[in-house]
Amino acid sequence: MIYILAIIALIIIIGLIVTFRTGKAISMKNSEYDYEIHENIQKHPMLLNPVFLTYIIALAAVLVYIIYLATT
Repeated sequence: MIYILAIIALIIIIGLIVTFRTGKAISMKNSEYDYEIHENIQKHPMLLNPVFLTYIIALAAVLVYIIYLATT
């Protein structure tokens, strides 16, 4: 009987340790750490934004294609 209680206690202790470690890992993962932004991006936040660059490049490609179709 004592062995069964010892095994149960061991399982409970291991479960608590794993639970606390998992909770600590999740809280560290969800915490917000802001990294320092590069100086060039701070100077030109709109120009170096990848979404805006994608729009600008796509618009330029469409305009070049329209001009190509108009001249041929």
